[in-house]
Amino acid sequence: MTKELKRSYFSLLIPAVLALAVLAGLKSFHLLPQTPTYPSGPLGFLAPFVFVLAVFFAVGLPVFSRALFAHRMRERNTVAESDWLTFERTLIRISLVTPYLILPAYLLEFPRFYLAGTALTALYAVYYFYPSRKRIRFERRMFRVG
Repeated sequence: MTKELKRSYFSLLIPAVLALAVLAGLKSFHLLPQTPTYPSGPLGFLAPFVFVLAVFFAVGLPVFSRALFAHRMRERNTVAESDWLTFERTLIRISLVTPYLILPAYLLEFPRFYLAGTALTALYAVYYFYPSRKRIRFERRMFRVG
């Protein structure tokens, strides 16, 4: 089970990391077309919007999803392992959207606050939702997986 969750986790994380590495390489060798500095006109809302999306996918939606799952399972004495596994995969999918949000932030050269905030929320999601044995044991106990 831990292997299955780690496979799902890394299959979603590795493409984002590779894309960021390729983007950084292309940018450092000046192989990308010159992008103007972050727009302050009609696209000025983009940096705060991407930052809010990052927080939403790293913190807000996982908390809501966990509460919804707990609410659905409240009457049961035990939770089926297949239901819990589906829930964990969903949490991983939701939270690992945030590393992909670094790409537009880095490419469009967002202001430092929004770029750093997006990167920190992505690091939080990558760290917190890593399916370690300790975390899986705790979640199984908490949801009484049988």
